[in-house]
Amino acid sequence: MSLVSSLKHSIFVRIYAGLLVVCLCVALFAQLLMDTINKERVQSYRENMASGAFYLVGEGVSRQEDEKQREYWLTDASSLFGSTFKIIPIDEVDFSASELRRFDSGETVVRYSGQESYADVYHQLPNMKDVLTVRISQVTEQQVRAMAIFLLDDLSYYTTLSAKRKRLAELEERFSYPLELKASSALNLDNDQMTRLRRDEVVILLQDSSSQSQSSISVVVPSEINDMAILMGPVPLFNWFPLNLIISMILLSMFLISLGVYALIFPLERKLQLIQVGVNEVSQGNLDIQVQVIGQDEIARLSATFNAMTEHIKRLIESQRELTRAVSHELRTPVARIRFAVDMLADTDDEDSRHMQRDFIDEDIEALNGLIDEILTYAKLEEGSPKLDLEAVNLKELVEQIVRETKALGKSIEVVGQLPSAKVTAIADRRYLHRVLQNLAGNALRYAETTIIISAGVKKGNAFVSVEDDGQGISEADREKVFVPFSRLDDSRTRASGGYGLGLSIVSRIAFWFSGSMKVDESPKLGGARFVMTWPVKPLTQTIAADQLTQEKSERSLSSEQS
Repeated sequence: MSLVSSLKHSIFVRIYAGLLVVCLCVALFAQLLMDTINKERVQSYRENMASGAFYLVGEGVSRQEDEKQREYWLTDASSLFGSTFKIIPIDEVDFSASELRRFDSGETVVRYSGQESYADVYHQLPNMKDVLTVRISQVTEQQVRAMAIFLLDDLSYYTTLSAKRKRLAELEERFSYPLELKASSALNLDNDQMTRLRRDEVVILLQDSSSQSQSSISVVVPSEINDMAILMGPVPLFNWFPLNLIISMILLSMFLISLGVYALIFPLERKLQLIQVGVNEVSQGNLDIQVQVIGQDEIARLSATFNAMTEHIKRLIESQRELTRAVSHELRTPVARIRFAVDMLADTDDEDSRHMQRDFIDEDIEALNGLIDEILTYAKLEEGSPKLDLEAVNLKELVEQIVRETKALGKSIEVVGQLPSAKVTAIADRRYLHRVLQNLAGNALRYAETTIIISAGVKKGNAFVSVEDDGQGISEADREKVFVPFSRLDDSRTRASGGYGLGLSIVSRIAFWFSGSMKVDESPKLGGARFVMTWPVKPLTQTIAADQLTQEKSERSLSSEQS
């Protein structure tokens, strides 16, 4: 498996990448939400700040007796404000329903254009048919001073101190900040500020703070009452990131991240729960359990390995039972013959008879040794412990060697080798591959009548070795049985043919550890049985333990099932 594919299917990389994506998405969402909220907040701030000032202008316009005085008043107001005030019919502007509701509440509408950096301010006049409008590029000190003058103009219509206080209380409902008539000495002004106040100048105070939420400005307006001034404010400066908004965004982001993490972890937790169920079933002795985990990550591969492990354990237990029964059965015959020969040795005094019985005992002991060797080989392959020393095997040289060794047995059977090209090679463990061909050739010699054919080659990325004979062949119903340990068929392949029934089982297990397959069918040339073993030409690695190969095979099986 390549590095890219490993990283792609790595559950840890997917979780880390998922967390990164979740955090980025939450950060982008929080940024967009923060911008949206601040746009609404700053719009509300602009309109609240403008409502009081434009109410004063509207009141000033409504107090004028005729159209000419109104124009004069608007001209003076525009000069003071630094921008031109206009009165237009309300129908000339397409106001939204929310803006009309603001007019009904006596509030001001502000339309801000971020691209051109200006704001159009609209305030409905008392006649309900016209609106007062002005375009503002930026808020300046001139506009603040003009607002103070508008306030003084409004208060000039109220002569007594109590009337002025009452009017300020009424106006304060229109403003978003306090309006108060106070003694000059109570304002904590410095000498320069007091001097300017005595010259009837508007004084602007800035209350700065380390916390932006506490920064504000206040406007001190001289009044016509001696030693009294109007304090407008403090007016809080707009805070883009107030503490409550930051805390809310942090809590919301943490909640969204927790949901994202849960969405990432839940599939992993679910897969682990399935594996835990499988482990519990196996611990209770149920080896038929299969854990179905969809995917190609580490958990899916773990489940595939778990399934392969349970199958392997189940096969080992069944194989142990079969092996125990078969071994006990196979050992009885040579042991019985040895016991009979020993009894014969004790009952005869003839020297020739003793030598003959001794030879019989030697043959039986040799048969026992052969049986034990076969059993150990099969058990080793069945356990999954062999170490495969993979190398490039020249198939032509291997076939020539098997043909030569088979002919050396001196059987009256023609051994034909169909040799591949001298350059044809396949990655395999040469010792085990030699054992496969040797077992197949020896098996064919026992059942062939005149000829066997040994061949090898490579087709479509798979290597193969094949042995054919011209015997009676094997029926389709019995072709799977020949690979079962200690099995013998009842027709031509009888006990009289020799062997222990382990040779083909060993061949089948070697094919399994080569990540290949073993099959038997009818020889198209000779008409007898044809045994063919195939395996991949290029294995996953040059040196790999058999248990690892089992795991990889399980992964490929799982992938093929999913596809």
